[in-house]
Amino acid sequence: MPSTTLRTVQVDGLTVRIRTTPGPDIPARPRSPYVLVHGLGMTHRYYDRLSAELAADAAVLSVDLPGYGPSPRPRTHLGVEDHAGLIIKALAALGIDSCTFVGHSMGVQFVTAAALRAPALAERLVLMGPVVDRQRRTILQQAVSLGHDTFRESPSANAIVLSDYLRTGVRWYVRQLLPMLEYPLERAVEQLDRPVLVLRGGRDPVARRRWSRELADCARDGALVEVDGQAHVVQHSAAPAVAAEIIAFTRRTTRVGTAVLPQASDGPSVKLEDRRA
Repeated sequence: MPSTTLRTVQVDGLTVRIRTTPGPDIPARPRSPYVLVHGLGMTHRYYDRLSAELAADAAVLSVDLPGYGPSPRPRTHLGVEDHAGLIIKALAALGIDSCTFVGHSMGVQFVTAAALRAPALAERLVLMGPVVDRQRRTILQQAVSLGHDTFRESPSANAIVLSDYLRTGVRWYVRQLLPMLEYPLERAVEQLDRPVLVLRGGRDPVARRRWSRELADCARDGALVEVDGQAHVVQHSAAPAVAAEIIAFTRRTTRVGTAVLPQASDGPSVKLEDRRA
């Protein structure tokens, strides 16, 4: 695994943890970083394989939002727009003014909302395993789909998901689940003016083909890719294939003169810790 740097950013009194994996040092081909945002109950851990693959193309920033993993839980309620604002401010504190947003599951909602609030920040978006299907917006339907998904995931994916869920805790999980069920993702995607790649595992029971196709069609510049034989946590179980699709999408939609990873700027406090993977 490539070396990573952990940055702990305090934004509005909340802790956002961001792990940065450096990209290749190719001055002639600068590229904006990938920013990975996790789903409900999860952390950066199920992105580790994908981060290593994407780092062959550009720097990768993997975000742990407040209340997930070791980060303290906020005392106040946070909705989709609140999380989007935290992501925008945390990236600004690190000097990031342009990126490719990659969201998985509930993280898709966060990166979509962030791109709408700060359109200059998002060059393009990758929406993996997007939720919530507008025809399946009940707790029971989502619970059944997630239950089915556990039988289709690899043992290592299930181990990461279960351990992250246990650390997040039932109370915080449920508090975040309700706003997720209410967020009209399809209407938000319609408003995006950036290229959008919708990506799903071919056997994903959560982000089903009909729904994923609908989202891709909603986007002004949208495409759908399916990775055969994979379930919801496709970025872990099929990281090389997923990375190849994302990198190809990035290269197809890259504008001339995109930014490289800048230095941290003034603003919210940033604590740096070197971590070796």
